[in-house]
Amino acid sequence: MKLFGRKSGREQSRPALARGHAAGAIGEWPTSYEAQVRAGYAANPVAQRAVRLVAESVGWAPITAPGSALAALVAARSGGQGLLETVAAQLLLHGNAYVQLIGDGRGGVGELYALRPERVGIEADANGWPVAFRYRVGERAMRLPVEEVVHLKAFHPLDDHYGLGCLGAAAGAVAIHNAATRWNKALLDNAARPSGALVYDPGDGSALSGEQFERLRAEMEAGFAGAGNAGRPMLLEGGLTWQAMSLSPADMDFVGLKAAAAREIALAFGVPPMLLGLPGDATYANYREANRALWRLAVLPLAGAILSGLAQGLRPWFAGAALLVDVDKVPALAEDRGALWASVAGADFLSVEEKRAMLGIGA
Repeated sequence: MKLFGRKSGREQSRPALARGHAAGAIGEWPTSYEAQVRAGYAANPVAQRAVRLVAESVGWAPITAPGSALAALVAARSGGQGLLETVAAQLLLHGNAYVQLIGDGRGGVGELYALRPERVGIEADANGWPVAFRYRVGERAMRLPVEEVVHLKAFHPLDDHYGLGCLGAAAGAVAIHNAATRWNKALLDNAARPSGALVYDPGDGSALSGEQFERLRAEMEAGFAGAGNAGRPMLLEGGLTWQAMSLSPADMDFVGLKAAAAREIALAFGVPPMLLGLPGDATYANYREANRALWRLAVLPLAGAILSGLAQGLRPWFAGAALLVDVDKVPALAEDRGALWASVAGADFLSVEEKRAMLGIGA
């Protein structure tokens, strides 16, 4: 199998490709992929739900293929992973997906397995074209020729070999959302609000001694701090008064900031905020329109890129391989397809064969 145009014999005429590097700190949120996954996917409900919503939709999309063997190969689970769902999630998070073509022992492909993208490195020749992949786990590394791996990547304007995922763009919003969650948790741990202040005013201008101050603080923490002590009445000694406090305007702004960060996370992964239950978003008239927009703008383009890349990589073993999403079987798009069928059926100037061709139905 020959990839990257090596059949043409014009390797020496191509300019050398350069791999771009982005350096520099971008604030206090994590910059490495592993740290971003832990903060954004493993610890943030909005980002995780957005990724799972798109990836699971891609995984469950009805697929059409010219042969049952090819469709079964793509739909089969390998090592417990669903191929399309895993690849879609990796493209959203990392921007790269590497599918290993595992032989069946008879010269064919018997299994497809998605490698973890952060473990894969690309080996390039003198002209900058990939010739092999290195899959590293700890101190061990395995070299895989380009013929055995299908590399799918998102567009990266500064890198010739590696794609750009959505997680980095959402890292700032994820950091804000996680900080707001910790802030709200701290409020709950402190009687669910900025509880107030003890004011010592004996009238003679004296102040509490260090021992008295520490004793009062220990008694407050033991008897009144925390969500379990919320609402417990206080008994104050002479000279002490309780000054209640409420949420300040800055605190209220912090709550709105969390909602704005959640919408930015949804935007980074291409998911309508309405589908994530985010308040204050009225871009779509109803849930059905938002779900249709998700499929049209996020799921179908991503699924099309994955399926076309897999089909191209499998054509040496499956002649004429083609993988497509059967949009007629997608429930979210039934209304659009129904309108198309009605308009085509009502076109009297078209023949039956022309109508079938417009609807993607064979003769």
